[in-house]
Amino acid sequence: MSPILNLRDVSVQFDKHLALHGVNLQMHAGERVALVGANGCGKSTLLRVAHGLLKVSAGQVTMAPDVQQAMVFQRPHMLRTTVLRFVALGLWLQGMARHDAHQLAMQALDRVGLQDMAERSARTLSGGQQQRLALARAWALKPHFVLLDEPTSSLDPHAKRDVERLLAEWVAASHVSLLFSSHNLGQVKRLATRVIYLEAGRVLADLPVE
Repeated sequence: MSPILNLRDVSVQFDKHLALHGVNLQMHAGERVALVGANGCGKSTLLRVAHGLLKVSAGQVTMAPDVQQAMVFQRPHMLRTTVLRFVALGLWLQGMARHDAHQLAMQALDRVGLQDMAERSARTLSGGQQQRLALARAWALKPHFVLLDEPTSSLDPHAKRDVERLLAEWVAASHVSLLFSSHNLGQVKRLATRVIYLEAGRVLADLPVE
């Protein structure tokens, strides 16, 4: 089976800093891959390369055709709009009719427990609520492949459990592929099937969770 993501000898350089160095990575549909390592090891850079947000300095990045993907950032940027419109915007940009986009956005909010806050300003939500809102917007796009950059690092324990539960339910229901970074090894063990350890921009280990 062809990989949904293939990085071959990928390097990324910012001025004199080599953020990624000769990274090789393949992901297949249904895999849940965790990126671990110290701050500055290249996790966020690798995620942005995989999502097409960063150009590589060397090497090649290949995505399987027709793979819909979405990314959730560590601190999602909240637009100056309502919670409902925040989710619906991505659907409008894909060409969905306004009525249909609103319906699907409400379903996504219901999935993350924010349906009662649909008309509130997105910027007034707590950190945990904002992370759930970002997950709702990603879910509404019906992606096959989801990338997450430390999605629970800035949340309190209760909010972390909520976000982790939503991710586990999403994977179980939709069989999406996950590529995520985390410092929480318990979370990695619960959510991932495979772990990649990065150090100074290099992959030093790529092993099953066990």
